[in-house]
Amino acid sequence: MAVVVVTDSSSRLEPDQRVQWAIRQVPLHVLDDGTDLRDGVDRMPHDIHDRAKVTTAGATPVELAETYRQALVDSDGEGVVAVHISAALSSTYSSAVLAAREFGPAVRVVNSRSAAMGVGFVALAAARSAHAGEGLDAVETAARAAVPRGHAFIVVHRLDNLRRSGRIGTAASWLGTALSLKPLLCLDVDGRLVLSQRIRTASKAQAALIDQVAEVIGEGRADVVVHHVDNHDAADQIGAALTSRLPQLQSLSVTEMGPVLGVHVGAGAVGVCLSVSR
Repeated sequence: MAVVVVTDSSSRLEPDQRVQWAIRQVPLHVLDDGTDLRDGVDRMPHDIHDRAKVTTAGATPVELAETYRQALVDSDGEGVVAVHISAALSSTYSSAVLAAREFGPAVRVVNSRSAAMGVGFVALAAARSAHAGEGLDAVETAARAAVPRGHAFIVVHRLDNLRRSGRIGTAASWLGTALSLKPLLCLDVDGRLVLSQRIRTASKAQAALIDQVAEVIGEGRADVVVHHVDNHDAADQIGAALTSRLPQLQSLSVTEMGPVLGVHVGAGAVGVCLSVSR
């Protein structure tokens, strides 16, 4: 058997991708006024990101250990590489490190330093290595090498979700006084959500997002996913603009950002995750 790759539901991998690459997924949690909903397992209310009493929680050490244990059995002892959402954004990574101690060096935990498909790209890099028959060290190396190739940007249309979430880093100082800002945020090298530009209108913010993505990719090749929270039209427009501006892209798709991240960034948010080719 081969090394098994595990990730969490923040990765936004499509079910067929997980099947194709034999990637296991652990759900993160959305807590709706005391009701625990598992992302990717339980049905989520369509307006979950608009509810005032909603919070999120990472995967627990017990959940992670159960998944690692089964994955290790299914690998016939070859090992497990677990790729999780940025440690700066969720408790999942620290829980994963704790859970992995039970299995010693057979389970390797990788901090993606990203979110959404930024996590997915790292998991896919690991899974491709495993599919090629490479050993545990090589699969872990493939995952860690994919981390710095990833970049993520997001335009937020409302600030109240960010205020409640506590996930914003160095941008927090202006949240209390900002009125009509549509900030362009990014994930820094440590996987923290930080302010990139302060912009007044959604259209200008989306244009700035496209510019930043184009600057990162340059003349190179990349895989791109455009995410959104109840804003498919804007996401389609961004996707079309990037396809026109960067015809050398290897792939581009548009998907929902998912309920866990949606709770923190709010309705209307649009973002881009990309992985630059080596």
